[in-house]
Amino acid sequence: MNLLLKEIRRNPLLWLLAFVPAALIAHKMKPEAHTLHFVLSVLAIVPLAALLSHATESVAAKTGDTVGGLLNATLGNLTELVIALAALRAGQYTLVKASIAGAIVTNVLFMLGASFLLGGLKHHVQEYNRASARLQAGLLFLATIAMLVPSVLSGAESLAEPAFVEKLSLSLAVLLIAAYGLGLLFSLKTHREFFASAEHQEAGETPWPLGLALATLAGVTVLVALVSEVFVESVQQAAVAFGMTPAFVGFIVVALVGGAAEMASAFSAARKDRLNLSVGIALGSASQIALFVAPVLVLLSYVIAPAPMDLKFWPGAVVMMLIATMTASLVTNSGRSAWFVGVLMLMVYLIFAMTLYLLPPRLQ
Repeated sequence: MNLLLKEIRRNPLLWLLAFVPAALIAHKMKPEAHTLHFVLSVLAIVPLAALLSHATESVAAKTGDTVGGLLNATLGNLTELVIALAALRAGQYTLVKASIAGAIVTNVLFMLGASFLLGGLKHHVQEYNRASARLQAGLLFLATIAMLVPSVLSGAESLAEPAFVEKLSLSLAVLLIAAYGLGLLFSLKTHREFFASAEHQEAGETPWPLGLALATLAGVTVLVALVSEVFVESVQQAAVAFGMTPAFVGFIVVALVGGAAEMASAFSAARKDRLNLSVGIALGSASQIALFVAPVLVLLSYVIAPAPMDLKFWPGAVVMMLIATMTASLVTNSGRSAWFVGVLMLMVYLIFAMTLYLLPPRLQ
């Protein structure tokens, strides 16, 4: 605990933790002040992300970058899962699907691209385990195909019945969860020797003890989930005040804020020449959302939602996910990176962001 308090006193960014209780109290005291809730929740998530980043790096130092990246992706996606569950209970299927697609695109293009850029600006050329990256990209491509099929087939008149799309989505959900489990078995058990880190950790700060790091991870994850609920409840109303379209909010804003914790860890690792951890977090998180979070939401919709949710996405979302997946496959094929590779990925992401920001309401 003393180490945690020392870190908070030493790092001015963590002083923003004062906004965590402020956001929760404002949500209770002034439930109609949506813009205030939006600003406070964003300011609260930033220091929580930094704290989660430090704790995750301490765990990764003990367990290795493969397990550390998986752990960070899992804990980071818990926030997005809580957000999606709240929307699912309310029957807001469009918001759920937008957050899923947006998280996949943001993790692959923005998080990975920014990691390449930040790491490349400090280190001339960086290397990472391309076997691990190619596995995650392959899993992500599988999930994208699974989401593409219902979206394409539902456009055919003879196959447009809701019952067909519902049964197909349920079957695909079970298949994707099985593929995700087999992927974990492959990378962590039967062929784990192929997925060792390609770089060594730089000398730097002493990692926290494992017990403190795990306790911090658990506590901060709960706080991030609570603050994220405040954020989601306020973001739609606040978006109107800032002139943002619903598509931009679901794809870009929710994804960026929801993935802030993972991004902080990925960016910090890249600057420390631990690009294998950054790639594991970015692609691991995207594939986990596509192969586990989305199918679980489909299954849970039969229990907690007003009606079952399917895997039919609007065409623009499917195209963006497919392009993001193909981009990840191309740039990670060599196992080496420089700053300009990150710039190219960020440019693709900015093209999507500008398109969604200017998209007319009738096309969303």
